[in-house]
Amino acid sequence: SLAPTAVTCFTRGLDLRKETEDVLCPANCPLWQFYVFGDGVYASLSSICGAAIHSGVITNAGGAVRIQTLPGQENYAAVNANGIQSQVLTRWASSFSVTRTTNTALEAVGRSVSTARPSTGKRPKKTLDKKAGNKDCKADIAFLIDGSYNIGQRRFNLQKNFVGKVAVMLGIGTEGPHVGVVQASEHPKIEFYLKNFTTAKEVLFAIKELGFRGGNSNTGKALKHTAQKFFSLENGARKGIPKIIVVFLDGWPSDDIEEAGIVAREFGVNVFIVSVAKPTTEELGMVQDIGFVDKAVCRNNGFFSYQMPTWFGTTKYVKPLVQKLCSHEQMLCSKTCYNSVNIGFLIDGSSSIGDSNFRLVLEFISNVAKAFEISDIGSKIAAVQFTYDQRTEFSFTDYTTKEKVLSAIRNIRYMSGGTATGDAISFTTRNVFGPMKDGPNKNFLVVLTDGQSYDDVRGPAAAAQKAGITVFSVGVAWAPLDDLKDMASEPRESHTFFTREFTGLEQMVPDIIRGICKDFLDSKQ
Repeated sequence: SLAPTAVTCFTRGLDLRKETEDVLCPANCPLWQFYVFGDGVYASLSSICGAAIHSGVITNAGGAVRIQTLPGQENYAAVNANGIQSQVLTRWASSFSVTRTTNTALEAVGRSVSTARPSTGKRPKKTLDKKAGNKDCKADIAFLIDGSYNIGQRRFNLQKNFVGKVAVMLGIGTEGPHVGVVQASEHPKIEFYLKNFTTAKEVLFAIKELGFRGGNSNTGKALKHTAQKFFSLENGARKGIPKIIVVFLDGWPSDDIEEAGIVAREFGVNVFIVSVAKPTTEELGMVQDIGFVDKAVCRNNGFFSYQMPTWFGTTKYVKPLVQKLCSHEQMLCSKTCYNSVNIGFLIDGSSSIGDSNFRLVLEFISNVAKAFEISDIGSKIAAVQFTYDQRTEFSFTDYTTKEKVLSAIRNIRYMSGGTATGDAISFTTRNVFGPMKDGPNKNFLVVLTDGQSYDDVRGPAAAAQKAGITVFSVGVAWAPLDDLKDMASEPRESHTFFTREFTGLEQMVPDIIRGICKDFLDSKQ
């Protein structure tokens, strides 16, 4: 038949079977939800209609498109075009291109076919809702299933059935929850990502296909890996949607789970633990840490831990778990040090530093800033340079993207002059942090200096701390340790840094980031 196949907004290139196919895209697809990888040539996991709008073949009014299947390639580019931001992909096994259909009659036929459905009754509306999923349960969820010898093949299959039932009840869809699965065993394996499937049917099929891996139940290792690697934007995580890991544990973990819990909290992931068949009294001696559940979950308040006596007859446990996973307001770990801080850098521009060392200072600042999720609703960065005088290079509200912040840091010009650090701290507290004092983010000031201040630093630093600003002092070369300690917040040892050479700043970057995250977490407890 000449009529193009009607597709949905979210049909992907890999869903088509023919080498060349004419399809009809619907109108009014939500542009922000498209996953498109590449430009001109698109990876086959891209949305067909998204790619067609991105390349300018059709508009959001929909229309007929010809899809040509192509071989896979490397380095699909990220390009913003026609309201759609395509994403980078290093390689994919197959691709497609989109062109206008040559025959306009096709479009007419296609349209008549697509509108020839009965307009009475509520049926089409229901299928549309099914596609969108449960809009009241917006969450990005990783099911971390137990694939160890602890659970064994038979109980592993029962676990898969239970996870499948939970997935169906959640109401997976384009505008509802998205799920993926990671299997914990000797080494963690990401079975599928959030972006791979957007319907319960597809997810159910993927869960059924999972193979049992065996090995030790290194749950800590798998939890850490999932928190760090699973929820990236390119893997389908959505901005501003709660990130959740549901850990299924048969018995107990073979490794340490506490550190993984800390990492997950730092990344803003809400960890739930579903424990089945708790260790018996005889088995408790084999458990590394009896309190492993309380140490791994998002908060030790009872909400994030869930127990089932056995894998048999678990149907009645499905709904209560789903209700927890959909309780948006209970996700206490979604705010993280990476997306909820204001960091002001106070930069010594005195003549003893010199131009090339000043560049190393700016590089240090960039590397710290890079670690944070900078946006209008996320973390914010500001910079002030001082000699005897002060100059606000940019304030917290000037730039709301990481690219613009990094570019502004690169463009800071070296002042050269004396050193009045105390005055500079007072200036920054008043003019840079003052406007932010009632905001939701936690405030940090990083002071960088290479010498003795000509004025008192203790009073201004105490005033800054009283105003709710945590101060880290970073000294280089001739900066006196007493001054650095006088400026730093308590405990002073962990907020004071010193290096003889400017080249040593680079090694401090992870410690500063970790220090900011630790303070942020402590303030939330």
